[in-house]
Amino acid sequence: MKQIKHFINGEYVESASGRTFEDRNPANGEVIALVSEGDRREVDAAVEAANTALRGEWGRMAMEQRMTLLHRVADRINERFDEFLAAECLDTGKPASMASHVDIPRGAANFKIFADLVRNVPTESFHMDTPDGAGALNYAVRKPRGVIAVIAPWNLPLLLMTWKVGPALACGNTVVVKPSEETPHTAALLGEVMNEVGVPKGVYNVVHGFGGGSVGEMLTQHDDVDGITFTGETVTGTHIMKAAAPGLKPLSFELGGKNAGIVFADADMDKAIEGSMRSAFANCGQVCLGTERLYVHRSRFDEFVDRLKKGAEALTMGWWQDDGVSFGPLISRVHQDKVLSYYEKARAEGAEIITGGGVPDMPEALRAGNWVQPTIWTGLPETSPVISEEIFGPCCHIRPFDDEDEAIALANDTPYGLATSLWTENLTQAHRVAPQMEVGLCWVNSWFLRDLRTPFGGSKRSGIGREGGVHGLEFYAELSNVCIKL
Repeated sequence: MKQIKHFINGEYVESASGRTFEDRNPANGEVIALVSEGDRREVDAAVEAANTALRGEWGRMAMEQRMTLLHRVADRINERFDEFLAAECLDTGKPASMASHVDIPRGAANFKIFADLVRNVPTESFHMDTPDGAGALNYAVRKPRGVIAVIAPWNLPLLLMTWKVGPALACGNTVVVKPSEETPHTAALLGEVMNEVGVPKGVYNVVHGFGGGSVGEMLTQHDDVDGITFTGETVTGTHIMKAAAPGLKPLSFELGGKNAGIVFADADMDKAIEGSMRSAFANCGQVCLGTERLYVHRSRFDEFVDRLKKGAEALTMGWWQDDGVSFGPLISRVHQDKVLSYYEKARAEGAEIITGGGVPDMPEALRAGNWVQPTIWTGLPETSPVISEEIFGPCCHIRPFDDEDEAIALANDTPYGLATSLWTENLTQAHRVAPQMEVGLCWVNSWFLRDLRTPFGGSKRSGIGREGGVHGLEFYAELSNVCIKL
């Protein structure tokens, strides 16, 4: 049985306690590895290693050398592409067609993109007058924040972990990563890459474990951690805030969402269906930016529902390596139970089930997996938990609307504010409506289209702060002012 160990100070180590937990393939339920379960000893060792690296070779390293190393990390991930692909797909069950186009290449690219960004971002300077006429010069210095705790999610494990590790290292920080207990493979594998390209020991550390009462909580409470970045559920985010409060630790959160899509009367229906199919069902609906609420102009409602139904029913479920597979399982049995509970709520509340609503009949080899059907509903009131609560599964509810103001009000009627998509061929309408959406990211005639130089994050209960481009530097680096009297 394969064992996945912690990566601390450049070495793979087992837990001092000897405890392990199972890593299961969500497609068939089989145990694929035993994972070392950390405790306070591993957390302390990783944080100490990270602090030592800050004071040592990494902290003294010239920027150009640091950026070269990060480029090498990206190149080495791509050179070992098939290994990372297999590790990611075995942990998540997602089709290779998705992971090979999104997870692995984007995960690698995060190192190059942020290295190049930091290399080219200027700081400000000002000349000020003084009473003696000589003046003074003020200029800003950008410095690393310190040791960053990276608490990563399971839905896009490599991509969203490196989305944080990339800018953190580019800014000169060191990191301690707590990957999801559901998806430990690629975070551990990345340690090999760090060693292969010559990243100094202690710069990148990984400790495996759980959240509350385990590694996650220990990291967030650790006195020598200087910042915490987290992607995951809003409830978990509130717990991390409480844990971080005594030390006044800076936080960067991307949290839950209940994202809406609006299809206006003049929408190009081919575009709207293609984008809505991906936003509702990609990665089995396990995407923070996914769409679970769709509002469609009444004149196009029947057409949209019919075409989305046909698209959902054409998805092909199966093993990640099989040709033509476009739909994988949910991450765990616990999450499957959660999603199915919402399927049952919808049925109990009288929803019209357009398609799906249950567990598919899978081949014998996959029946123990965490499969659910892609599901579409109509007919529920906006007060239903199915419409107001994040499900994080392959499902959406579709409701008709009659005018623009109604659509905006419906889409914004949520405590979340992560993303939305507008589908319209009317440029004036797009520019008028987009600024009114109470979200961090509004797409027009697209979904999941990301320029990594732009700000990314959520409004309301969907997050704190912004990642991407120079905006992420507000968290991963601190500015100091130097004032020189001339």
